[in-house]
Amino acid sequence: MTGLELISKNRCFDGEVRKYSHFSASTKCNMTFNIYLPDVALTNKEKVPVLFYLSGLTCNEDNMITKGGALPYLSRERIALVTPDTSPRATGIDGEDDDWELGTGAGFYVDATQEPWSAHYKMYSYMQLEIQQLIFESFSIDSSRVSIFGHSMGGHGALVLSLRNPGYYKSVSAFAPICHPSTSNWGQKQFTAYLGLNKDDWAEYDASELVKRYDGPPLPILLDQGDCDQFYSSKQLQPSHFVIATKSSNTAIELEDRMQPGYDHSYWFIQTFMEEHIAFHAKHIRS
Repeated sequence: MTGLELISKNRCFDGEVRKYSHFSASTKCNMTFNIYLPDVALTNKEKVPVLFYLSGLTCNEDNMITKGGALPYLSRERIALVTPDTSPRATGIDGEDDDWELGTGAGFYVDATQEPWSAHYKMYSYMQLEIQQLIFESFSIDSSRVSIFGHSMGGHGALVLSLRNPGYYKSVSAFAPICHPSTSNWGQKQFTAYLGLNKDDWAEYDASELVKRYDGPPLPILLDQGDCDQFYSSKQLQPSHFVIATKSSNTAIELEDRMQPGYDHSYWFIQTFMEEHIAFHAKHIRS
């Protein structure tokens, strides 16, 4: 496991949760991630499928794996889980810690092209290319059975990565994702800072735009949204834009969108439907 530094490991649900650090060629700084490995992967008895989970604004690699309630279901299905950080950290960029919506904890899963962010904020490349290759080389993981999901900003990231890489992911799901960032404050602010003012560049990281031109094999998508989510009410998420774009385009997207009465944007919402999301991925990741 060249380049990986083991920070901690804990026994959990017939497997281990491990935290690693490594220097990233993409972000040019140290990055951390957690990985849950069921026993069959720890002992190299078999290569297991893997789920990548992308977290939302202000989060890090720990939020989902400690609060999402996924591990018992992953253990039952013998699926590994990887939870990366949401941005580079401590890069020395002036002001990177000043705004919770930009910089630290807010990488938005794009490859920044604008200074000062472009030197380090390459989270699309980190997620799609670097960390996945590192995982496949270092652990007993089946690189042909990969799925992805996320929450809020991370749901945006999961949708973008799956739509831009047809056939790579077996399935994708999202809890309250930012669905049309080019038209919401959560998106316009970050895209302007990271990508500049060219909206054609924004469209490369906008699920509601990408889905219109998706040209790949069938892609199962599960989308859950709570109707008491304050960010849904303030039109930061706009799931209806993604639903309309999907249904009006002649693509092979297999979308199941669900509005969940009474639920908000928190991890209580995520915990409630986590078992169904794991079951959804387990079905498709082995098909």
